[in-house]
Amino acid sequence: MERDEIRMAGWGAGIVFALVLAVTAAPVAWAGDRPDPARTPGAINPAVTQANIHRTICVPGYSRGVRPPYAYTKALKLRQLGGDRRTWRYEEDHLIPLSLGGAPRDPRNLWPEPWHGRWGAHTKDRLELKLYHLVCAGRLPLAEARTAIARDWIAAYRRFCPTRSDCPSWRELHGRE
Repeated sequence: MERDEIRMAGWGAGIVFALVLAVTAAPVAWAGDRPDPARTPGAINPAVTQANIHRTICVPGYSRGVRPPYAYTKALKLRQLGGDRRTWRYEEDHLIPLSLGGAPRDPRNLWPEPWHGRWGAHTKDRLELKLYHLVCAGRLPLAEARTAIARDWIAAYRRFCPTRSDCPSWRELHGRE
């Protein structure tokens, strides 16, 4: 009888451990409006500089050419989200966007950003487009754009996009929405 009691106690401890593991494997806190700066401080592509923006990021198709393959970002997103398999709720986003010379494959520049909500991925996309146009037009230094979006993209949105019409989406700019 004593052996069965020990076995049952061990089984109960296993259930408690599994529950603790399940709770801690839930979506990580930094999969929110802003990434955890300790995990995702942002990283730049050293090949992109202010001096060469018109040969790199300001050339149509640049981002498409350096974007990592879906398999890479999907695997990274799964690791970052822990046990949450609802990956469709998130975009694996570059904190410093490729269009501003963000590092394409550096995990310090990638985070699972929610698609939905006031501060979801679609809102950040508008800011990215605004900063891209300002940088390529010579109205904002590349380093300032990168710093603003990496430090606090929501504060940068409020600064550069005081109204929604200040930061139209790509589709709105090109008459496709």
